[in-house]
Amino acid sequence: MDLPSEDLDWLGRPVTCRSCPHEAMHRDGRCRKGSACVRDRRARRVERFFVEHPDLADHYLDHPYFEVRAIAAKYASLFRLPSLLADPEPEVRAMAALRLPETRVRELATDGDRRVRIAVASRLSGKALIALLDDEDYYVRLIAVRRMEPAVLALAIADPEPEVRRWVARRIAPERLAEMAADEDPLVRLEVAERLDPARLGRFAADPDLRVRFAAAERAAPSVLPEFAEDADPLVRENVQIRLNRLRETEEDDDGTWP
Repeated sequence: MDLPSEDLDWLGRPVTCRSCPHEAMHRDGRCRKGSACVRDRRARRVERFFVEHPDLADHYLDHPYFEVRAIAAKYASLFRLPSLLADPEPEVRAMAALRLPETRVRELATDGDRRVRIAVASRLSGKALIALLDDEDYYVRLIAVRRMEPAVLALAIADPEPEVRRWVARRIAPERLAEMAADEDPLVRLEVAERLDPARLGRFAADPDLRVRFAAAERAAPSVLPEFAEDADPLVRENVQIRLNRLRETEEDDDGTWP
């Protein structure tokens, strides 16, 4: 709910309904100054106006206030949006990119504003996403790796941003996951430890990060579990001992002996 304040338009002038083309709508309650008003400078009030009257959005795509154009683009007819891809304001271009078909927005993949490129990254697919791995903005690359096919994510294994590499580790094809086991960031290695083949987790027994060793010890195959038994941290040792005891009990139930 908006806090009480003077109702001003985008130029800082008091909002008046008498000069508004929607005065008749105001009289019968279909728009409300201070709440749902296309002339107000507050974006949420403009948004409420178009939520209630999306059929009017097409008429505001050339409004001088960029906030109005951007919000109108959210509700306007798709056939009216292509011209907005060249709008001087990035928020308007981004909104158009979010709604238009992928084939119409690819040209904005090199837009000078990160907000536009982020919007485009959320729309592209297939090979078109690969080019975004070279984007200077880490969030554009992050959106790309979250949408790319796992089979091609090896292209982003060496991304300079740890958060991007963490997403790569979460989604990369299993057969390429081991290539990230020596990543310099412990949270990337943690993602690897939570997905790698249990029989290959012994490589983390000497990891410098407790979180990584603990996660690996929880999932390690019986054949490599003893490698964690002498861990420097009692939490890891206790977890390993619990697992070894359970394995012993299982073996004893099977044949009454423990090798």
